[in-house]
Amino acid sequence: MKSSLKTPAGLIFLGTLVLTGCHRPNTAAPGAQPDPPAHQVHVVRAERRPMERTLSAIGTLAAREAATIAAQVAGQLDKLLVDLGDAVQAGQEIALIDTTTYEALAQVAAANLTRAQANAANAAQNLKRTQDLQREQIASASDLDAAVAAAASTQAEVKAAEASEALARVNLNHSRVKAPFTGIVAERIASAGDFLGVGAAIVRLVQTDPLRLRLGVPERDAAQVRLGQTVRLALAGENQRYEGKLARIAPALRTDNSMLIVEADVPNPNGWRAGTFVEAEILINDREDVLSIPADALSTFAGLEKVVLVRDDKAVEQDVTTGRRAQGYVEVLSGLALGDSVVRNPAGLRTGQRLIVLPDSPLSSAQPVDTTR
Repeated sequence: MKSSLKTPAGLIFLGTLVLTGCHRPNTAAPGAQPDPPAHQVHVVRAERRPMERTLSAIGTLAAREAATIAAQVAGQLDKLLVDLGDAVQAGQEIALIDTTTYEALAQVAAANLTRAQANAANAAQNLKRTQDLQREQIASASDLDAAVAAAASTQAEVKAAEASEALARVNLNHSRVKAPFTGIVAERIASAGDFLGVGAAIVRLVQTDPLRLRLGVPERDAAQVRLGQTVRLALAGENQRYEGKLARIAPALRTDNSMLIVEADVPNPNGWRAGTFVEAEILINDREDVLSIPADALSTFAGLEKVVLVRDDKAVEQDVTTGRRAQGYVEVLSGLALGDSVVRNPAGLRTGQRLIVLPDSPLSSAQPVDTTR
C-alpha cells in the first residue's frame, strides 16, 4: 500500500499542518491597551544640609529717641525757628522765649555780683587795717570784731550774688531753646506769640536714624533670644532685606500678652518713617543640619506637598511636610528618611508608572541612587 503523503494532495495537507502548528494564537484580551513607556528621570537622595534657623516676628519701627521739647522758663514765645519735618542738629536753637527780659536780668545779676565783690574787697582791706591798728593798740577789740563781721558779711553777699548771677545765666540759656539731640520735628505744638509757662510743650522731636526696631517674641521662643543676634527685616512691598543686631531685651514678659519685647538698632538710609510695621526674623542658628531635598523635587497640588520616590523602578507618590527654604533646597519635616531616592521635576508622574533612572544628575552633590530602597 502506497502512502498518501507522497501524493500532491498529501504534501499540501502536511504543509498546512506545519504552518498551523507554528502560529500561536493571540491571548490578549480584546480592547487591552499596551503598557505606557517608561519615564526617564533624574534622581537624588534626601540628605542633610546646613540651613539657618530663624524666628519670624512682626515688629514696629520706632524713633531711636523721642522727646517733647518744653519751656524751662516762663515768658512769651518770641520766635519758633523750626517747623514740621525740619531736620535739626543737637544744640541747634529751635525757639526763643522772651530773651530780651532774660538778657536784662542776667546783666542785673552780673552787676550785683560785681558790686558785692567790690564791697567784699573793701571790707577785707578794712579788716586788715583794723588788725594792724589793733596790734599797735590803737583800735579797740570791738573795732576789730566789727571789721571781721563786715568782711564775713560781704563774702556771704558775694556768694549770694554769684548764685543769682549763675541762675540768671541759666535762665538766659533756657530762654534759647535748643535741640537735645539730632532729629526731625515730628509735631509743632506752640506758635510765636504764645505765652508759655514752665513745662509748656513747644515741639516734638524724634530721632529716626538709626531707628529702633521693636519686636514681640512669643513666650515659647523667648529662651532662644540673645543679645547680639542678627535681625533681618523687610518693609511691606520691598524685596530687599536689611540687617541689625539685637541691642536690648526686656527683663520680663508682658503681662497682657506674655510676649518678650526685644529691640534692635537699624540704620535708616532710606528715610523710613517711625511707626511703620515690618516683617522681621531673628537668626537663632546660622548652620543647623536638616533633612532636605532640592526644591524642584517637590510638587504641590491643592495645598498638599508631595514627592515621587523610586521603588523597584516604579514611581511611588509620598506626602511630605516641609519647613524652611534656602538656596534652592527645602527642609523636609516628615514623610522622608535620610537617603530616600526622590525624583527631580516629578510633574505628571503617578504611582505605579515605570521609571528609567538616568545615571547622570545635574546635582553635583548627589550620591549614586539605589532604586531598591
